[in-house]
Amino acid sequence: MNADPAHPTAELPKTVTFAEAGTILLLGAGRMGGALLAGWLDRGLDPSHVVAVDPHLSEEMAAILARRGVRHETAVPSGAAFRVALIAVKPQSMAEALPALAAALGPETLAISIAAGTPIATFETHLGARPIVRAMPNTPAQVGRGVTVAVGNAAVSPLDHAVTTHLLKAVGSVEWVEDEALIDAVTAVSGSGPAYVFHLVEALATAGTAAGLPADLAMRLARGTVSGAGELLARADDSAEILRRNVTSPGGTTAAALAVLMRPEGLTALMTEAVAAAAARSRELSA
Repeated sequence: MNADPAHPTAELPKTVTFAEAGTILLLGAGRMGGALLAGWLDRGLDPSHVVAVDPHLSEEMAAILARRGVRHETAVPSGAAFRVALIAVKPQSMAEALPALAAALGPETLAISIAAGTPIATFETHLGARPIVRAMPNTPAQVGRGVTVAVGNAAVSPLDHAVTTHLLKAVGSVEWVEDEALIDAVTAVSGSGPAYVFHLVEALATAGTAAGLPADLAMRLARGTVSGAGELLARADDSAEILRRNVTSPGGTTAAALAVLMRPEGLTALMTEAVAAAAARSRELSA
């Protein structure tokens, strides 16, 4: 019996191993697909249990696959029994990739897509009736600190849910949602979010330069401050609000700066507008 993939129940296996994930087809070995593959191998996946398919493999990735003993193909091999197909190709390549993939998959193969902007319905049209998960990771997955949000169709079983979580956790944390429509907001917050943080570094460095610091020093301070604050946030049990208050002495320098950033038209208003714009664009691209 299928469980709601957004609400794990007692039916879900408590732990899943790579052996239960079976043989994996990785369609697309670019940055994100390569990050997932590296995470799987680092966490114990037998290299013989994964096949990487990419007709345009970079020299760097080709060398990594060869060194780690992972089979590489330029086209989806026929006759193979894949338990999972993880789709990591660019959205513009879907029309070419999916028909060939459909011919190689069994009816029980779990398809997991990390391609932005491609809804589950598209995969159901091309791949037929099967368990399908749509996932949205972000670029910190490249250093094992990603955040991935997933949603599954009605065919996703408790075991499919657990296998998907196990595979995606190789590059960071995993959250599930029930409504696929929320993926647009997810894209706007965590998918695009790293770019907002990088721009914050740029803005902080620019402000430091305007305050009289040499540009290179201002950038080093901004990078170190944002990455350090992020690590503190990751390790602390306290909320972001409490951490902010801990840095803010009444009447001090931080309070003076926050009085500007927390104006009604300040950072929260700008971020709300930015996330809304990104979500709207995500809906347009998915249409």
